[in-house]
Amino acid sequence: MVDIQRYFERHPKFNKLMGDNYLFVEYKCPIDIENFQLFTDSHIINYVISGKKDWFGPNQTFEIQGGDALFVRKGVYTTRQHFEVDYCVILFFITDDFVANFFRDHLELKFVSAQIDFKQIFEVDVNDSFEALILSIFNYFKQAGEIPKSLVEIKFRELLFNILLNPKNRTLAQYLYSLSDLQKANMEHTMLLNFQYDLGLDEFARLCGRSLSAFKRDFKSHFKETPGRWIKNKRLEYAKTLLNQSSLTVNEICYESGFKNTSHFNSTFKEKYGLPPHQFRSNIKAQ
Repeated sequence: MVDIQRYFERHPKFNKLMGDNYLFVEYKCPIDIENFQLFTDSHIINYVISGKKDWFGPNQTFEIQGGDALFVRKGVYTTRQHFEVDYCVILFFITDDFVANFFRDHLELKFVSAQIDFKQIFEVDVNDSFEALILSIFNYFKQAGEIPKSLVEIKFRELLFNILLNPKNRTLAQYLYSLSDLQKANMEHTMLLNFQYDLGLDEFARLCGRSLSAFKRDFKSHFKETPGRWIKNKRLEYAKTLLNQSSLTVNEICYESGFKNTSHFNSTFKEKYGLPPHQFRSNIKAQ
């Protein structure tokens, strides 16, 4: 799994414009890379220049191609590339803090609505002004010399204005506005969405908008147990469900549930449920 924003930040080969709470990147994915799993603790707006790719989120799959755009909330995702043509995309990484500060500076923008169960991935309506903005960013990429951070921030704010003022992006606008109160991410919701992924505690902390020490403290206060123990139990419960309800092999269930190797999975599962996974499944079928 790749920490996608850190990867782009550290590699000098990419065309990028970087600020304190945001990052633009032009990315050309080699045609031989098909499946790719990524982690991001920033939200991503991605605009496809050419090629085609599938984005897989919790209970959602989106196929995007040249001229399409998606808003992807921070989390873990798998992508799959189609091989007709090289995939070229421009990515906009944006933090909760940047969005909250934007709304604080523009109090006239309000998108209050009834409680909505927001999706992980939103389709972004691409209009003429959105495409013009993309073109202007490409022009800055082509210029020699360093681009001032103040100008990068202006382009990000312009991007947010474009999305928010387009009525077709109403649900996305409501989600972005929900970030404006600067409250910490809902820890329980975030953990339930991501516990089965092979993330470290520091990465779970970043998803929850906390330092590692604050994450451990708040987690223990909310769940009444340590993050490590809670994650292990959730993964075992998920594995038990898959053994009972899916046709996946035990090896597949091991990795699908977030365990790194089958021997550790087998011993941990037996410790909790009294039987190794194969025998547990056999007993279910015999009933």
